[in-house]
Amino acid sequence: MSKQERIEFYKKQIDLENTIHDKAEKTVIALPNVLIREMIMGIALDSKKHAALLNALVGLHTKTTPSIPEDIGVEIKNSIAEHIELEKQAIESYRNILESIQDETEKTLIRAILNDEIKHHSLLKTIEKMIIDNLTLSEKEFWDMVEEDEYSYIPYSK
Repeated sequence: MSKQERIEFYKKQIDLENTIHDKAEKTVIALPNVLIREMIMGIALDSKKHAALLNALVGLHTKTTPSIPEDIGVEIKNSIAEHIELEKQAIESYRNILESIQDETEKTLIRAILNDEIKHHSLLKTIEKMIIDNLTLSEKEFWDMVEEDEYSYIPYSK
């Protein structure tokens, strides 16, 4: 599949995911049964998340991905590291409470949340390693690039 075909596929899927969200929301918005309403809305929110991730893929292929200045990269990386720790706490909390729950409906919902938290944790670790580290440009890296560029107009001396 070519890059353009993937972009078109992602755009179609964005429309589909948004349609799923909108129809689910419209169907249950006034439903008085909180359990059913919120379960379906939780799934609908996943569709919104899927659309956002697909939009990121479209952007990856259609827009330039600028580097992140070192100070901002460090700030984002610290924030992600904190988020990773919070996800670990959530995972442990859900694992612990799962052992004490007898009701199958409750177990099903807690397992679904736990599985999401595990996926979040994994994705955040990937973002931290693959994306933030690769997009952050230190001042030294910048000046090394300038020095290596034979057409650079920025004077640089060590």
